[in-house]
Amino acid sequence: MRSTRNAAFLAMLAACATTGAAAIEPAGAPGVRFEHGDWELACDNTRTCRAAGYHSTSGSDDDDAEAAGNGEPLPVSVLFTRKAGPNEAVRGEFQIGNPGGDQATDQLPQRMTLAMTINGQAHGKVLIEQGKWTVDLAPAQTQALLSSLTRRSRIAWTDGTRTWRLSDKGAAAVLLKMDEFQGRLGTPGALARKGARDEKTVLPPLPAPVVVAAAVPRQDLVTWPKARLDALRAALKTQAEDCPVLTEPGESPNEIIVRRLSGGKLLASTLCWRGASNTGDAYWVINANPPYAPELVTSYGAGYDAGKIDGSQKGRGMGDCWAFEHWTWDGKRFVHTNLGNSGACNGIAPGGAWSLPTLVTTVRKPGA
Repeated sequence: MRSTRNAAFLAMLAACATTGAAAIEPAGAPGVRFEHGDWELACDNTRTCRAAGYHSTSGSDDDDAEAAGNGEPLPVSVLFTRKAGPNEAVRGEFQIGNPGGDQATDQLPQRMTLAMTINGQAHGKVLIEQGKWTVDLAPAQTQALLSSLTRRSRIAWTDGTRTWRLSDKGAAAVLLKMDEFQGRLGTPGALARKGARDEKTVLPPLPAPVVVAAAVPRQDLVTWPKARLDALRAALKTQAEDCPVLTEPGESPNEIIVRRLSGGKLLASTLCWRGASNTGDAYWVINANPPYAPELVTSYGAGYDAGKIDGSQKGRGMGDCWAFEHWTWDGKRFVHTNLGNSGACNGIAPGGAWSLPTLVTTVRKPGA
């Protein structure tokens, strides 16, 4: 059976497919992630926050069903991005569903002008072109949306034939959480709970940590005889409680790949677990000679290239939502340099609608 931790990680990915609950993050994750209704929030370690909202997922809005023409709402999403600090403006982006493949978007006109309405009142237009499904909202449109989302509102974009409706369910809670995280509650610039507190009291932005990536050999693969690999396998098993493919009885011995790093260290990797939509590799930093003293970096790796471990995993088989994670070799250890996901599994776009990180860093090459 897969370990409890593996199951928990896959549950985190599955959380992309639903709303109305707090998402699960790995222990020690920086920033904050919060979901409510059809809205979600991700704030990273620089205190930049991103709030994404979607069409209704409850299936209870008769107008949504009518607009789609097939009993389902037309998929749509809006993203608000706000940096930390006093008097920072909110950037708004709009995206209609474009899941790829043989989809209804293939039948849309090359150019569409969509009228934006809130509670039946006009708020300008947006231009959508075939293949360019994401556009910036005008500042006035962004402000109108933010003002309307703290109360019950009917928000739509239409070309007169088709209508995309944005859900307001959960938006007020998400905007309140954003204000709280950035220290804006009770200030004139707050989104959900304005007040007279001085804007100067708002929390300042934090710098992204700088990680200097160490150079690794271009020809990095190491060839070891079977006896030595068997000894390494035995050592890895002592640090592989989350790797059923490696440790559970009945599993065939899987290939162990050894690569050169720098500073006399090596990187060992092997298949760790299998899931419905993903597989996970484990990566360890080891000594070049016994005792190997393996140090586990992750059990959820998806690839490695030139000193960088990729931990991207699908939220579901169709690939419309992903969790992403990266580690970078700095000459002594693999540093966690990126963590987040692409938003809810709502059929917005291949690979997900947005990038919603909770950990960001600046990675530099040696000497840069």
